[in-house]
Amino acid sequence: MSTPAEFEIPLDRRFAQELPELSIPWSAQDATAPQLIVLNEPLAHHLGLDPADLQSPDGVRLLVGNRVPRGATPVAQGYAGHQFGSYSPRLGDGRALLLGELTDSGGQLRDIHLKGSGRTPFARGGADGQAALGPMLREYVISEAMHALGIPTTRALAVLTTGDLVQRERPLPGAVLTRVAESHLRVGSFQYARATGGTELVRRLADHAIARHAPEATNAENPYLTLFASVVSAQAELMAQWMLVGFVHGVMNTDNMTISGESIDYGPCAFMDAFDPTAVYSSIDQNGRYAYRNQPAIAEWNLARFAETLLPLFDDDDDQAIALAQEALGAFRDEYSAAWSHGMQSKLGLPQDLDDEVSSPVINDVMTLLKEQSLDYTSFFRALNHAASGDLQPVREQALNLEALDAWLEGWRELSPDAEQMVRVNPVYIPRNHLVEEALDAATDGDFSPFHQLLEVVTDPYREREGYSRYASPPPASFGPYRTFCGT
Repeated sequence: MSTPAEFEIPLDRRFAQELPELSIPWSAQDATAPQLIVLNEPLAHHLGLDPADLQSPDGVRLLVGNRVPRGATPVAQGYAGHQFGSYSPRLGDGRALLLGELTDSGGQLRDIHLKGSGRTPFARGGADGQAALGPMLREYVISEAMHALGIPTTRALAVLTTGDLVQRERPLPGAVLTRVAESHLRVGSFQYARATGGTELVRRLADHAIARHAPEATNAENPYLTLFASVVSAQAELMAQWMLVGFVHGVMNTDNMTISGESIDYGPCAFMDAFDPTAVYSSIDQNGRYAYRNQPAIAEWNLARFAETLLPLFDDDDDQAIALAQEALGAFRDEYSAAWSHGMQSKLGLPQDLDDEVSSPVINDVMTLLKEQSLDYTSFFRALNHAASGDLQPVREQALNLEALDAWLEGWRELSPDAEQMVRVNPVYIPRNHLVEEALDAATDGDFSPFHQLLEVVTDPYREREGYSRYASPPPASFGPYRTFCGT
């Protein structure tokens, strides 16, 4: 461990320097008595940081934003966004700060970002700029579970309490999340650039995005079209991965879609228990715009908004620019469908070279089965692992209509599904909603053991362990319909 005088983090200020029009230099609110609640030590090591340093008083102050590394320029980033379909020209980090960028052990530039660090000039209305402990722990456990499932995501480095209370329905412990991402560039960042600085600011932002996320576009015939196509591909793959694990984001506004293809902002999100294509968990999504089944279409819609900001860069001729954008965006559906089909074949243990005429009916019929019998999505696929090895009892125990299930199982087993392949892709454990709420309630009351136990389980999701059956079980009937809130 280095001495306190030597402890320093070499943060870059690339975004702040290259795009000053898109941010406001700002400082985190002073925390009265910051305390480290959870530190992601493996991630710290990957970032080239010593966990012992981060646990020191100086490290805690840094993680909460009250000790700024030498040369860093914390900024609140500006962005616009379509929220539930309605355009807001000025959103931005109302309670967040980009501390700067850090090069990790793999040579990848990563943002170090704070959430809940106090009100900024982008804050709206009566927002206090602070965050409560529960929602910050939710983002920690969900984002780390997504990472363990192999899904691109922002990650949590730490959660700290501030020593202050924040007023929500009742006074709650205030907290800060220290988040890590390939970047925090969003579709909304480009919308904001287009609205405030026109084509030249969009061009500079696009050049910044190419350098960080699509270096192959630098020497392409049309670099900006290549950038757009890369984002289309990344988002098509991401949507397929969300759908394959039964994840519902809950608030897919354009300011929550990243250029990197990472999942971001785990507010009113949830994993499905019983399969329901119309599942909506967010309390503010009253019309079901962001329901589970709508997520791919919404992603495509958001990408169309992204394309609109880039049109002048695609071609000087408006008609040609639109044609190029439409062609590139048109790849989304095929890429999404291919990624989803590939993933579903893996979940069912089917060979990837199986003819579509054979695999498609099996896939379509199992989705119908899941829907009609309201089967638990995660448990069903994990039970199929046993069925592939000849033990049908675990999956038959879940059925409401055994005749329909047995008929499907017979046809599926004739295709000789690969049980070993299925074990690798069908998780035993996800962040079950009732267990997440249980852990967050306990943490708010000062007991962090349920949170740490849940975190241990969901970050090792494919290894079935004795004594952990409650973490793999659907919620009790008493849990009732689930609703999530954005936590602001």
